[in-house]
Amino acid sequence: METPEGVDDVTLWRVHVELEDRPGRLGELATVVGGAGCDIVALHVVGEPADDGAVTDELLVKVPDGVEAGELVEAVGSAGIPCTLLVRANATELSDPATTALALARMVAADPGSAPRAVATMLRARLVAPDAPGHPHTHTLRVGTQQVRLGRAWPFTATELSRAAALLELASQLDLAAPARTPTDDRVLLLRDGTETLLRAASPDDALLVAALHARCSPETRLARFGHPSPQLAPGLLQAVLAGENGGRSAVATTIDGGSVVGLVTLEDSGGEAMFTVVVEDGWQGRGLGTSLVRRAVELALAAGADTLAASAPGGDMRLTRLLRRAGLRPTARFVGDALVVSAPLVTAAVAG
Repeated sequence: METPEGVDDVTLWRVHVELEDRPGRLGELATVVGGAGCDIVALHVVGEPADDGAVTDELLVKVPDGVEAGELVEAVGSAGIPCTLLVRANATELSDPATTALALARMVAADPGSAPRAVATMLRARLVAPDAPGHPHTHTLRVGTQQVRLGRAWPFTATELSRAAALLELASQLDLAAPARTPTDDRVLLLRDGTETLLRAASPDDALLVAALHARCSPETRLARFGHPSPQLAPGLLQAVLAGENGGRSAVATTIDGGSVVGLVTLEDSGGEAMFTVVVEDGWQGRGLGTSLVRRAVELALAAGADTLAASAPGGDMRLTRLLRRAGLRPTARFVGDALVVSAPLVTAAVAG
């Protein structure tokens, strides 16, 4: 069994088990895990059947404080179920694998050049150079002209690699069918903690994802962005946000698989001064995503011919000022009634751009 070195206590672990194909065996596994005080939050097959019919199942297990992950492994082993892997995971891996695969296929269909990154996301791996150290397990996939080298902390299974090859094959077929493609303004952001997000223009098709973002935010975050703490957005306001309020523009930051919107910036065209609003899901704050969204607002404002970027916040809330400064602007603030209006000239930003 492989375990990472120097890992702090965490609440979510990835566990691989070799499970016999016989009635009741899965129930026995669930009973053992529950008896150890842990909870299986996701399960799917990642390995092909062995000679004895056993398959490799991947579990995401929530381990409460006070329970060592090693105790879970011992409990599973005592039931005669081999445990072949134990590595820590994070909450972003709780998305449904089938939904993630479809979202990645959609991304590849829109941009076949994104296939290597999509494959890495699907397999929870990283793209690595041929001689790159630091990855205990690596594998190179070749389909047509595509060659992708992947690395991660645990072995790849044949089932996983066949799924990845299918995604690369899709990209190869799309390249043959439509060799000339117009580049998009989508971009991948690398946040301070190493997490990747996709920044792209918003569209009416994002309505459900933005509504879900709004519902996941805390009442304080909803109040600062939308003026009220309700977890539901009025349909008219939702469509206005996606279209860019009052004829403006908007952009969303999504998880790299495109399955969730985690940040949103909107711009309102109003002559020389462009008013913007930005919201970042609470769990994604503090990583630099808000700064990146403000920089996208700067690009949108410059494209609209504005010379000033401005935003309004509840009186006494100086976070917008700090956000504009981190984005490289020089804001000033003034009170308009009970609101604090922060504005910054875009001359310097235009020169830098």
